[in-house]
Amino acid sequence: MGMVTALGPTAAATWANLLAGKSGIRLGQPFAELPPRPLAMVGETPADLQDLLRLAVAGAVSDAQLTLPMPDCGVVIGSSRSFQGRWERMTQPASWAENPWLEALPHMGAMSVARQIESLGPVLAPMAACATGLTAIFQGYELVRRGQCDRVLVGAAEAPITPLTLAGFEQLGALATTGCYPFAPRREGLVLGEGAAVLVLESAASLRARSGPKPYGHILGAGFSADAYHRTAPDPALGGSRLALKNCFYHSGLEPGQIDYIHAHGTGTQLNDAHEAQLLTRSFAPLPWMSSTKGATGHTLGASGAIGAAVCLLALRHRLLPPNVGDRGEGIYPKLVTASTPADARVALCLGFGFGGQNGVLALGAEP
Repeated sequence: MGMVTALGPTAAATWANLLAGKSGIRLGQPFAELPPRPLAMVGETPADLQDLLRLAVAGAVSDAQLTLPMPDCGVVIGSSRSFQGRWERMTQPASWAENPWLEALPHMGAMSVARQIESLGPVLAPMAACATGLTAIFQGYELVRRGQCDRVLVGAAEAPITPLTLAGFEQLGALATTGCYPFAPRREGLVLGEGAAVLVLESAASLRARSGPKPYGHILGAGFSADAYHRTAPDPALGGSRLALKNCFYHSGLEPGQIDYIHAHGTGTQLNDAHEAQLLTRSFAPLPWMSSTKGATGHTLGASGAIGAAVCLLALRHRLLPPNVGDRGEGIYPKLVTASTPADARVALCLGFGFGGQNGVLALGAEP
C-alpha cells in the first residue's frame, strides 16, 4: 500500500501518527477571499491530485516489491472531484497554457497512474461521491476474480481544497469551525482533507509465483446500494445503508458476530454520525469496536474509503485498533475506540456513505 495524508507522506507515517492520537487538522485558509477554517492539508499550499497519486503509487509499488514497467497491471483509481482545482484556475485565461483541459478530464487521475506504471491493462476511473474509494477497490477485486488481471492498482485520491469546494460545503452548513469530532454529541461538521491511498491487489497464485511479500490481508466481500432519497441527507429509515450492509454479509458469507472492528465513515456531521450509530446499534449484538479517522485526516471525500481500507488492513496486521481522534468524551456510539487498543482482530468492515445516498461496505480479513 501507499498512502499520503495530512498525517504524513507515507502509510507508515500516517499509521504511527494516527496511533499516537495526532491530528493533521490546522486552522488556516489559503484563499484570501474566504474566512479561516480548519483544514487537513498535506503541505503548505493546496495539493494537486496528480502529485498525491504519484506519491501513493510509488509507495504501493515499492511496498509490494514490484518493479516498473508493469504492462499487465490493471488500474482502478477514483476521485469524486478529480482536477477541480485546475478547472477553477482555468476560469482565468492567463492560466490556460499551464492547465490544458484534456489533462484535467475526470478520468485523467487514473490515466496518470497507468502512465506512471506503463500499464497496458484495463483502466477504470469510478466516481461515486464518498463511496468512490470502496467502489474502486471492489472493481479491482472483480478484475482479479474474473481472471482479467493477476494484479491491479486500486484506490482513490482527492485534492478538495479549492475555493468552490469550500464555498459549496459552507453553503450547505456542513463545515466545522474548530475541528472534526466524529460521534461527539456536540460535533460541529466536517473538515475537508487532502489525501490518497493506493493498494496493490493480487491473486494468491500470482503472489506465490513471484515469492512476493506477506500480504496485509484479503478481501472477503462488499455490498453497495443507493438510498434514492435525497441529494445530501441520508435516508432516516436506514433503507440504503442497511441494504449495503446486508449485501456485504451475503457476498462475504460473514455473520454480524464475526466482525471485530468497523472503520466508520464518521464525518463529524450531525446527520451522518447519527445515521451510522443507529445503523450499527440496530444491526449488531454485541456491538463491535468502531472508530473514525476523519478527526485526524479530515474528510478526504472520494479518497476516504481507500484510506479507511488501508487503515483497516494495518489494524489487522498489527492487531491494534486505531483511536477515534477528535473524541470529546462520551460519544453517541457505546463502543468507540478512544485510544490505540490491542485486539486480536481478524475481520474488519470499512463503511462509506456519500452524497446522493451512495453506500458502500467492504469486508477485509487478516491473512489466514
